[in-house]
Amino acid sequence: MLSSTFRRAATAAASRSATASVARRTMAMGPASGGEISDELLAKLGSLSTQALVDGLWVMGWPSAQIDGARPLHPSHKCVGRAVTLNFIPARPDIAQDKPPGGESPEYEAFEKCGPNEVLVMSSVGPWESIGGDIKFLRLKQLGIGGLVSDGSVRDTDEIIKYGFPCFSYSTTARQGPAAMQPWECNGVVSVSGVTVRPGDAIVGDQDGVVVVPAKVAETVYGIAHGREEIEDIVKEELIKNPGPPGKYYPFMSGKIKVDSPLGKLLATKGITPENSNQFEGSADW
Repeated sequence: MLSSTFRRAATAAASRSATASVARRTMAMGPASGGEISDELLAKLGSLSTQALVDGLWVMGWPSAQIDGARPLHPSHKCVGRAVTLNFIPARPDIAQDKPPGGESPEYEAFEKCGPNEVLVMSSVGPWESIGGDIKFLRLKQLGIGGLVSDGSVRDTDEIIKYGFPCFSYSTTARQGPAAMQPWECNGVVSVSGVTVRPGDAIVGDQDGVVVVPAKVAETVYGIAHGREEIEDIVKEELIKNPGPPGKYYPFMSGKIKVDSPLGKLLATKGITPENSNQFEGSADW
């Protein structure tokens, strides 16, 4: 009788332990941020074109990093900054009730984390849904934000352009956002046009689009991209001076340039060799 009671107690305890273990596992997740980027490195990344940064990540074998659904609201708009993320989710009555109200809303929490070296990245539920407009984004102007990026749309376009901060969105719209979606989480990992963005990643935008440089590999990406831009400048200078098909020198693969190739010989005349560049065969450092 007693042993039977012990067995039942042990079984119940094991069951509770297993349930707790499952609960712990289902709640487990990795850190939101992938690392830190210094102001110096951020400025260096911002000095490069988005094309060079995309190429740098491609050379490393990383997945696509360009946010295709974000275009500059004005031709003058360029941005660089660390990502502050905001995730929207589809609207539902209980979601609207449970979301912190007013100034405690996740979107305003995200706003207050922004300044000149930050870019607010807002993940929309759809390309035509409004992520905000005039009144809300006045606060971003006051904070001197480095930029706003979204795969959704913005409204009050003329006013946002007057505010002067760089804005990249899928499009513009007159519709309201709350009927379709609610801001739900600040500084979590988000997907924007299918591209993963972690808080603290470098966001660089220009007329060709917006690129996400993961914080964990930002230094390496800069080294590759900067080296590529130097070489491209030399190739362009040579083709201007001696017109001809670019195929003699371009395209090239970083880390695969042969010293005795036409490009390798051209670079040698400019003092670029495997001893001081990671673009040559055998010199790759990634």
